[in-house]
Amino acid sequence: MYTPKKMIMADSENIATFIAGNSFGLMVSPSLTATHLPFVFHPDEGTKGMLYGHVARANPHWKELEGQQVLVAFTGPHAYISPTWYQAQEAVPTWNYAAVHCYGTVEMLDAEETERAMQVLVNTFEPGLMEKRQLMPAEFVSKKRQAIVAFKIRLDDIQAKEKLGQHRSEDDQRGVLAALESSPRADNQQLADYMKTRRVGTGE
Repeated sequence: MYTPKKMIMADSENIATFIAGNSFGLMVSPSLTATHLPFVFHPDEGTKGMLYGHVARANPHWKELEGQQVLVAFTGPHAYISPTWYQAQEAVPTWNYAAVHCYGTVEMLDAEETERAMQVLVNTFEPGLMEKRQLMPAEFVSKKRQAIVAFKIRLDDIQAKEKLGQHRSEDDQRGVLAALESSPRADNQQLADYMKTRRVGTGE
């Protein structure tokens, strides 16, 4: 991913937080087959961390994954940026965004590992749901588990980028933030919130 030095997100904790908050990723294998799916990131496993995910057994993508190098792309808030929001007299439109690209090798999980991974996944997004046996009785859950194929991705590289206008003047940054905050569009407001949380591109 092309990332100018000023736009690199280098801190590992910030990257882990970003993935946790934008965990629906796009996994692309060497054949350029792609699958959209949620991931759970374990930053303390392996050298660069481990991603856990699963696909439907009916999805043939899993048959080519074992031992393959894949890319998983996570996209955060993003929005169109109008040149009219700058103080600069000459400017062009652009698009601001944040993204993390993870590269690693796929290892398929056995039945026991799959069960643990699914428990972690469900508890991550809805704690306590696994205990609701009337909704999800053990036999029913076990049958559903057979319809998926789970895997982990042993990461060897992570590239993280925040293109938030931080290279522009403080006046330009403040103009962009004000326009995003006052916009009725949800994507603009989400990007503004992200910028303020990260304190990047805000003109501070």
